[in-house]
Parts: sequence; structure tokens; C-alpha cells
Amino acid sequence: MLSSEVIQKIEDSSLPEAIRLIAELFPGKVVFSSSLGQEDQVITDAIFKNNIPVKIFTLDTGRLFNEAYELLDRTTARYKKDIKVYFPDSADVEEFVSTKGINSFYESVENRKSCCFIRKVKALNRALEGAKVWITGLRAEQSDNRHDMPMIEWSEEKQLYKFNPLIRWSYQDMMKYIEEFNVPYNRLHDKGFISIGCAPCTRAIEPGEDARAGRWWWESSQKECGLHATVVKG
Repeated sequence: MLSSEVIQKIEDSSLPEAIRLIAELFPGKVVFSSSLGQEDQVITDAIFKNNIPVKIFTLDTGRLFNEAYELLDRTTARYKKDIKVYFPDSADVEEFVSTKGINSFYESVENRKSCCFIRKVKALNRALEGAKVWITGLRAEQSDNRHDMPMIEWSEEKQLYKFNPLIRWSYQDMMKYIEEFNVPYNRLHDKGFISIGCAPCTRAIEPGEDARAGRWWWESSQKECGLHATVVKG
């Protein structure tokens, strides 16, 4: 387990320094899951630009916006490095669609969570196999569920550390970085799409709405897909 002193050193470091420290502590065992959101693009820039040995992957649910694929192309072209793409199991998707319906996630929270589990969570679990550290782009400001998340936490379920280097960053901090370093980002962000998931489950938000109000907007739920369950502080 990481000592409190090491965790403090990581928390006090700059973004690239913190990621490099983690990579040095767990060589070959650090992965970053990118949803191609603005936060994730900031971390991707820090990793690729500084040649930090961290594997970056993304999940293609099969129902993403076209703009997400366009951004993936622009990002790999910009940095000339690969981002591994994981897909859901086709048999699982076929079974879900044939028994529930192609858009059954609109019918109940249970159906929506089942869809997320098949298209996202199972693919994520495959991507995390063998990893010791999972880097995410979570920020505390994104939702009430994330306000108390620490920068480094231990997941008993997944048996790895979850590292959230941007957890204390504000939206303004993130945008300043993107503008300063000309980081490529999804063009939908300029059209009111702040938190972007699958196309059928994401809408633009109205002025004054919460950043995640556009996700599963028809639900009165916690606006989470199951990727980021609460874990234990390291």
C-alpha cells in the first residue's frame, strides 16, 4: 500500500509530475481510461506530451456521437501515439437488444443501468485486467457524488489504486489548460454538451443547469453509469 508520505508527495506535484511518479512506482501497470471528455484530453496531453509510460484506452459503446470518433482521430494524429479501443461483447449486446429493445434504456433506470453495464462496465473491467493503478479524469465539481472523492483511493473490488489527478481542478483550471496548450477537444462542448456520453443518452444543457444534467436527462437518478463506484481511500 502507498504510504501517506508518498500520497502527499503525489498530491503536491504538478499534473505531469504526479502522473510520472505513479508510473515510476508501478512500472507497466498504470492505465488511463479516457472518455474523450475535456478532462480526459487534458490528462492525455500531459501523458503523451511528456512521454510518460501510461497506457491510454477508451471505450467504444457502439452508440457514441460521430464527433467522438472524429476527436479520437484528431488526438492520435496530433500526438502520433495510439489509444487502445475496447468494445462491448457483441453477444451481450445482441442478447440485450433482442430481449429488451434497442432503446429500452428510456423505459427504466434498471434497463439503462443494464445497458451501461454491458456496453461500458464489462469492457472497462477487461481493460483494467493486470493494472495496479487506474487514472481517471474525475473532478469534484462534476457532481455531488464526486465532491468527497480523494485524489488517490484504493478499490477493494478492483484491487487497484484509482488516481484522480484533476479531482481538485475547477472548470476554469481545465479550460485554461486546454486553451494554453491548444488541446484538441470535442466540438460538441461548444454547443452546450458539457458531459458527453452515448448519443441517445446525452443532450445539451440549458444555462444554469448542472453540468451532468444532460446525461440520462429523463431520469431522477444519481447520473452515474457504474464506472465510478465509491471506493476506499488509500
